[in-house]
Amino acid sequence: MSGSQGGGGAGTHVDRFSIPVDTRAPGGTTNAYVVGTDETLLVDPAARTDTLDTVVREKVADHVAVTHTHPDHVGAVAAYAAETDATVWARRGYEERFADATGVTPDRTFVAGDRVGPATAVDLPGHAPDGVGFRTRNGVVCGDVAVAEGSVVVAAPEGDMRAYLTTLRRLHARDPPALFPGHGPRIDDPRGVCARLIDHRLARERAVLAAVRGGAADPDEVLEAAYEKDLTGVSDLARATVRAHVEKLAHERRVRWEASTGTVEAAGE
Repeated sequence: MSGSQGGGGAGTHVDRFSIPVDTRAPGGTTNAYVVGTDETLLVDPAARTDTLDTVVREKVADHVAVTHTHPDHVGAVAAYAAETDATVWARRGYEERFADATGVTPDRTFVAGDRVGPATAVDLPGHAPDGVGFRTRNGVVCGDVAVAEGSVVVAAPEGDMRAYLTTLRRLHARDPPALFPGHGPRIDDPRGVCARLIDHRLARERAVLAAVRGGAADPDEVLEAAYEKDLTGVSDLARATVRAHVEKLAHERRVRWEASTGTVEAAGE
């Protein structure tokens, strides 16, 4: 089912629509957003629904953009762009990636700080290399950077754990009124959620490092030693996140990682 949720208070209105789509995220839905009233920005139209069709038709989307180009966020970009004659935006430097994912060549590009219709673009890399958000006075449409409950997959080789933690710290410092995530409900305590996600990632990092120092020699062995929960159905995502942790630790010279062989070992203290 699709639903909507206003941004609340004074500022640029943000409506959320929960779209059933093929996604690995819990709940099986991706959030699409319609930002603005007089001038509107459609963000992350993952698929078409009757409700979203009606809203886009009534509000006449002026702009279309995505927070990142993962398949579960882009499925209806082409259809809505064609039907509304909206301006299609992509993050500068990722135009080809955007076109490959959406089937649409962008009309315009943006960088952090640019206005994209009624919102302002902000860089939010880490979960995806082309990750961005759209800031309004009511909060930030943040894609897959944060979730109200649980954690976010940062899957190497595309996921970058250093960039992800930096993104969370910047959002924590910015302290927007709310976060509008790619999956799940609106986040009304951005600083608390960002702090929780940072703490979770640093705790996992400590477990990964302990596993390597204990003799785990590849991501599978690290996974077995560092995770205590049931990973049925998500072991591939957990393994890719372990690799992202290992790559961060290797950059910091706390482990030695050989990508060509997929082996890791403790670095000398």
